[in-house]
Amino acid sequence: MKNFIQRGDTVTVAAPADVVSGAGVLVGKLFGVAGFDAKSGEPVEISRSGVYELAKTSGQAWTVGAVIYFDGTKATTADNSGANPKIGYALAAAANPSATGVVLLSA
Repeated sequence: MKNFIQRGDTVTVAAPADVVSGAGVLVGKLFGVAGFDAKSGEPVEISRSGVYELAKTSGQAWTVGAVIYFDGTKATTADNSGANPKIGYALAAAANPSATGVVLLSA
């Protein structure tokens, strides 16, 4: 196909802030998980698919299949009136309180 560029599972973006490998990265409404550390403005590869253990809002209990959003720093079940972009689904239950949750990304 002449117009194919790439699969899109992993894409390169300018880091919106300093990021560390394995952390969520939000560029506009585009979400992915950083493949390596990068300083603000540097290119960083983000994964747009897969299953990841991500930092979550501690005061929430997650059930399998719950819709998960990203608030700019953590995964959350709160969509914040549409301000938080949907990033996927909880793939495992997570207790309240807990620091992390397992998320199946859905691009």
